[in-house]
Amino acid sequence: MAVIGRLKRLAQLVDAELRRTFSVHGLDAASFDVLATLRRSAPPHRLTPAQLMRSAMVTSGAITQRLDRLQEAALVTRDRSASDGRVVEVALTPAGRDLIDRVLPDHLAAEHRLLAALGDGERAPSSRRCAHCSNRWATARADPRTGGAPARSPRRGMAAGTAHRMLVSRTAATAVRA
Repeated sequence: MAVIGRLKRLAQLVDAELRRTFSVHGLDAASFDVLATLRRSAPPHRLTPAQLMRSAMVTSGAITQRLDRLQEAALVTRDRSASDGRVVEVALTPAGRDLIDRVLPDHLAAEHRLLAALGDGERAPSSRRCAHCSNRWATARADPRTGGAPARSPRRGMAAGTAHRMLVSRTAATAVRA
């Protein structure tokens, strides 16, 4: 319970800091996500709603609501593809591009503030541990053979949950010594 509790607390702290950053610019996290995804795409910064949906890992209804709000604010447009009239493409407007270009430096500054508690040598290992756990948990949930139960670790037949507990124990022990 302690590990999950700490993870939830960290998520709350991160969410609160990012909400403050986005709200200064009149955005929420969902809108930022769409604008940032479009900005990262190759010029002319166009993606289909399905591509945005996969990137954000949300339902089609959720992406539609986000796009409706952003289009109403004149930050994105939705137009038929010139190459295939059946396809709709979402693009940043000049105002949307200007806004995301103003928000990104503040967002990065907020991330740096949040990570300031970690030393340079702690960031990369922490990122790897988080990625490892995230991948393991996603794999366990998606494995139809286990019905969502922890998958078996390829090492020594250890249950992924046991491997995770060992990893967390080592991480906690390292944090206590630091």
